[in-house]
Amino acid sequence: MNSPHLTAPSDVTELRTLALRWAGETDPSCKAQGVIAMATRWQEGQLSLNTQQRLATQLPIPGRPVRPELISPRFVKHRSMLTVEGRAAMIHALTHIEFNAINLALDAVWRFAGMPQAYYADWLQVAGEEALHFSLLAAHLQTLGYQYGDFSAHNSMWEMADKTSGDILARMALVPRTLEARGLDATPMTRAKLAQAGDQPAAEILDIILRDEIGHVAIGNHWYKVLCDERSLDPVATYAILTVQYKAPVLRGPFNFPARRAAGFSEIELTALMDGVPSATVLK
Repeated sequence: MNSPHLTAPSDVTELRTLALRWAGETDPSCKAQGVIAMATRWQEGQLSLNTQQRLATQLPIPGRPVRPELISPRFVKHRSMLTVEGRAAMIHALTHIEFNAINLALDAVWRFAGMPQAYYADWLQVAGEEALHFSLLAAHLQTLGYQYGDFSAHNSMWEMADKTSGDILARMALVPRTLEARGLDATPMTRAKLAQAGDQPAAEILDIILRDEIGHVAIGNHWYKVLCDERSLDPVATYAILTVQYKAPVLRGPFNFPARRAAGFSEIELTALMDGVPSATVLK
């Protein structure tokens, strides 16, 4: 059940406060629609921005529905793409990733004070596009006879958000540039599997997602490097330190180097990535 004060926040006209309100929304469809509307209100000049205010809430963040059940990644079942249920399970997993991505972008907007206006505008754009991705996937899932929440899911992305909630540099390094960048690597293969299974609508949705996710990772790269410059830190060396400090997952190939280049990773970073993964496959 939704919280009444979260479903109609038209009285809120400050961007970061509104982002926090939508972050607490538990109904996925309501959250997605609200975030898209918030992005429109910002573009139309209907929202103000207080970059210095430090926000807090007593509500659980992020707001989630009762389902899907969250379990360890080790226990998430892998199903055959040759069955409708198997394809639905894959679409459900992607839908869950996009739902998490909405919350992650909202968190980047409301949690971290003191950044330039462009930072908040960038992450609001990401939130709006992730909300669109979620809506497209959730609607397609329904055409297969399933709803978001019908399969179990894991919570790895948000666990890293919790770990990095106290340092925006770590957040930019380890969420968009690490976890979300894995989507650049995985999406082409997932798209190919869905297309081969005859699910062309799903494949076309993934084309949209990959296009937008390159931009999202580029935003993470940009602000990570801005923060490194402000702190007089070397981006490559600092990233290596942060991955150990925060116990980030070890990256494994294959890697989509063209997409990573388009998202702003430097050749030095890509070489370091390859050096850390012996015999990794590269998507040319």
